[in-house]
Amino acid sequence: MASPLKIALLTYSTKLRGSVVHTLELATALTELGHQVCVYALDKDGQGFERKIPANVQLVPAQPPCGGLDPDQAIDALIRQRIQEFVDYFLAHPKIYDIYHAQDCIGANALVQLRQKGRVSNVVRTVHHIEDYASIYLQQCQDKSIRDPDLCLCVSDRWHQALRDDYGIAAPRVLNGVDLRRFSPAPSGQENAIKARYGLIGSPIYLTVGGIEPRKNSIRLLEAFAQVLTHYPQAQLVIAGGATLFDYEPYRQEFFALATALEQQQGPIMGQSVILPGVIPDEDLPALYRTADVFCFPSTKEGWGLVVLEAIASGLPVITANQPPFTEFLTPEQALLVDPEGVDAIAQAMLDSLKSAIAQTLVQRSRPILTQYAWPRSAALHIQHYRHLLSASV
Repeated sequence: MASPLKIALLTYSTKLRGSVVHTLELATALTELGHQVCVYALDKDGQGFERKIPANVQLVPAQPPCGGLDPDQAIDALIRQRIQEFVDYFLAHPKIYDIYHAQDCIGANALVQLRQKGRVSNVVRTVHHIEDYASIYLQQCQDKSIRDPDLCLCVSDRWHQALRDDYGIAAPRVLNGVDLRRFSPAPSGQENAIKARYGLIGSPIYLTVGGIEPRKNSIRLLEAFAQVLTHYPQAQLVIAGGATLFDYEPYRQEFFALATALEQQQGPIMGQSVILPGVIPDEDLPALYRTADVFCFPSTKEGWGLVVLEAIASGLPVITANQPPFTEFLTPEQALLVDPEGVDAIAQAMLDSLKSAIAQTLVQRSRPILTQYAWPRSAALHIQHYRHLLSASV
């Protein structure tokens, strides 16, 4: 029997967004398979993760960004700073692992530098999605984080094809998953308290998770919801989340300008019909899903969409974009798949999802996919690719 591996997993934040959740779930599943795992995470507030995991965790202090720079210079400088913080920490805390695996551009670039210094023996990178950066530095940073690792992995066919076509890299695909012990339709007794905490007094309640961002399609979702309000004046749209490394302030300003314009036509919206609770505590999230009637996720670009699996596991009908990666695991019988650029299409789906026959069919037909996406299976795939890399380097 092969001996357990020592694995370092790097993530850019302790705030729970897609790739960070992927890191923690993978670390948990790898540990439960008997491997020795340590998660290295940049920590900006000294609070660490909200979630306890069985793997070891090393918090890498992340200092506030330098001030006085224009927004474009500031984000470039911040990325450089974050990469260097990883590099400095690993140099100051030497520990040997069999595998060094980054889930993002920051960690991958740090590992590439550390490999050049002889500090690490290999670099693995999971590419969750590829961005189109206006910044030359950020684009170079992303390219380097993809081209220079010893092994690139990906989580969907869409990004497997993009890596092949744009970079000439054959990246093995690994799985995302969903924790069915955590997300389920079964009430926990917290639901009424969650509704009271976040002011969820309307009906129906639409939920999306990810904050206000261009790729989350937040503005079109708001426009579509304004149409829904003409049919259901008591409806509420909850846009949860929002912690991100990047500054989407111009897009957010456009979102709020639209909300102001809609309020002039339809009356109060923000804080009444549209609820922005910000980052949801990890312990609240499962019950928050269960307070909703419909999950709306017409995102224009995702690595996979972990929150879609969480919503399905929570018993919600789902509206999402009629494009990869969502169409890789969802059919029109399992979700309402819409043109993400079509406001009217999103609005119609939001109305259709309230019809009990449609909602029940979507929920019943989507649940069987959950068994295909389990973190232990994902961990086993990772180990297979890790061992292949190690045997090839001998």
